[in-house]
Amino acid sequence: MEKFVRVASMNMQIRETPGSLVELAEDNYSAYIDEAAERIAEGGKPVVLLSGPSGSGKTTSALRIEKTLNERGIKAHTLSMDNYFSPITEESKKSLPKDKDGQIDLESPLRLDIPLFSEHLIKLENGEPFDMPLFDFATQSRPSSVPVKRAKDEVIIIEGIHALNPMVTGEAGEHAFKVYVSVRTGLKSEDGTLLRPRQVRLMRRLCRDRLFRKRSFRDIFGMFESVSRGEQMYIFPFKYRADYSIDTFMAYEPSVYKGYLQADLVAASMDEGLDAFAGCGEILKFLNELALTDAGLVPPASLIREFIGGSEFKY
Repeated sequence: MEKFVRVASMNMQIRETPGSLVELAEDNYSAYIDEAAERIAEGGKPVVLLSGPSGSGKTTSALRIEKTLNERGIKAHTLSMDNYFSPITEESKKSLPKDKDGQIDLESPLRLDIPLFSEHLIKLENGEPFDMPLFDFATQSRPSSVPVKRAKDEVIIIEGIHALNPMVTGEAGEHAFKVYVSVRTGLKSEDGTLLRPRQVRLMRRLCRDRLFRKRSFRDIFGMFESVSRGEQMYIFPFKYRADYSIDTFMAYEPSVYKGYLQADLVAASMDEGLDAFAGCGEILKFLNELALTDAGLVPPASLIREFIGGSEFKY
């Protein structure tokens, strides 16, 4: 169920006690991470499957859970399902799933090498060794691999958008602890306009993809429409399977993104006609209304660092 924080209340806290606002938001998220680690430790399952839509903070959440488990004396390690994407070659293009426009459906679970992933998931649970491929997004290939073997009593966290889909995980996935992460809170302006959780995730992508993936605002907005269709088809239907859910919204995060997005997004909107894209108008409205939070207040371990840089974690 979606929740909303009022902009007026948020601005008052940003102007009067920004440090306290940041600390409270980070503590709330940390409480989710601690609870997840506690349940994983109590459950004693060797594999954790962590899923969520794009921009939900899957990677940071997995790494934070890993860190918390290690601090509690439980050895843990995180793997990415992205490494199981099938290579794109002239030959494979014929069999890879297509979207409504006839292009390769990058959001489909069939984009993964499901037989190989299922085989490796079973070996993880049994503590058997295997070579995990390493996917290169630049070349859309798997040029190398790394040896993997789960040690006795070690917990392996596997994060990816399809981690809760039984078509991908098979019977082995039934024996794993399942976590679902997403943004479930948004903002509400004084005139009643809403910045929905989906648009918060879009703000995260606008920061990250522009800063670190060299994509234009137009490309990011265009891709997000396809991503959202994929979420409705392939991710949301399986969130009910989670043993535990985390709301990754940080109350102060949109006010941090203001410093990274507002000026350039306003300029690009006028020059490139971005208003045609769903969500752009709402994002610009809220960026204009929000007070600015200094990014220097964001802790190195914060989930927000996944989208603006400077994280203590390696992604």
